[in-house]
Amino acid sequence: MIKHFFETAYINGKWQQDVLLSVTEAGVISAIETESADKGAIQHGGYVVPGMPNLHSHAFQRAMAGLGEVAGLSDDSFWSWRSVMYDFLHHITPEDFEAIADQLYLEMLKAGFTSVGEFHYLHHQAGGEPYSDRLEMSRRLASSAQKTGIHLTLLPVLYSYSGFGAQAPNAGQGRFVNQTDDFLTMVTDLKQLNWGDASVNVGVAPHSLRAISEDQLRALTDIVTNDMPVHIHIAEQVKEVEDCIAWSGQRPVDWLMSHTEVTERWCLVHATHIIPAEIEAILKTGAIAGLCPVTEANLGDGLFPVSEFLSGGGTFGIGTDSNINISLAEECRLLEYGQRLQRLKRTLVSNRGQSNGEKLFSEAVKGGQKALRPGQVGALQVGSPATFVRLDSDHPVLVGKNASHVLDGWIFAGGNDVVKDVYVNGKQVIEGGRHAQQEKIAARFKNVMTHLVGKL
Repeated sequence: MIKHFFETAYINGKWQQDVLLSVTEAGVISAIETESADKGAIQHGGYVVPGMPNLHSHAFQRAMAGLGEVAGLSDDSFWSWRSVMYDFLHHITPEDFEAIADQLYLEMLKAGFTSVGEFHYLHHQAGGEPYSDRLEMSRRLASSAQKTGIHLTLLPVLYSYSGFGAQAPNAGQGRFVNQTDDFLTMVTDLKQLNWGDASVNVGVAPHSLRAISEDQLRALTDIVTNDMPVHIHIAEQVKEVEDCIAWSGQRPVDWLMSHTEVTERWCLVHATHIIPAEIEAILKTGAIAGLCPVTEANLGDGLFPVSEFLSGGGTFGIGTDSNINISLAEECRLLEYGQRLQRLKRTLVSNRGQSNGEKLFSEAVKGGQKALRPGQVGALQVGSPATFVRLDSDHPVLVGKNASHVLDGWIFAGGNDVVKDVYVNGKQVIEGGRHAQQEKIAARFKNVMTHLVGKL
């Protein structure tokens, strides 16, 4: 048994003093005491908060950061950015992919993200031929999770078509495309793998309604067990909504709800362009809204109606999606600031008299955990993994503040350098803002980037 003593910790939605955590050798919390006098434990000064789940990531896109910002000859949008992405990924080898994921997962940990949902669709070789081992690229992600210490929820993506109505995939999508039987076999094989000392669980991800058929959606959901999350891109773009209506006569969320059973194990990623009736439908299912504010801003997607969703009791989590900027604080900050800019008012996510930072942080932790590890107990509770982050109480945005202002200071005035120590499943992975392998990881990443950018 290992014991951790926190001077001040955010537990069960409030700040507690002198908290003693008892942790099993397997990294699970077995007991929590408050106002403890036990000083024989590992001491943690400053402020301790639960680790944040990152519910939506495309790892390879971290290497694209800053490469899609040149103005096009016509109006730029998600669709023109996607063409840049297709050109870029053509050159990525499995070794490149792992080096990129190493760097990305390291950055996530240093930002306070302790788990990641990898929406994984880069399955094949350039040109679309499968690797001799169909799990090649999935194994690379698990290797990165093992090296860095982040918890990985692997979400293999079913992607077969380029548009609604089973349109043939285009040339840029060859590395993504799987047929139904091959995909189902892949999921079965992933579920049966022994991941060693990597912390991995497996879900499934129908990419989007435009990329799969109704029969495929049915076949995929038939294999889902109660411990498996289901994630799907939906209603991210206005064009996507218009195309769905033209194809089916229904909006995307409406179509999904009427053609499959959506439950609280589902994460509806983006869901940006939804109307009140669709908000009500999502609320009834308990599904999580997977919001990625930095990416949604970068791609010009639009703003999710978070105030209306939360007022109805909705649950959301945050993700870094295209990974153009890895910052827990920035994702939460931009989620609130988007609402302020749209409505010309302040403090729109929290309730009256409530800290905005605490509301954003606690809701994102709850929704993210639910999206990545369905059925598990909440963060920093008996029976949950001992996964937590220590914030630097001497950082300029926190120094002199009392606990009630800590999360406001970090989210609205701070960044990644507020994070000092990070533990995942009872193991320390960041100490004093550093990872034990960060120099080696950075050197490999530099070599890969020099090689890739030279080919563009």
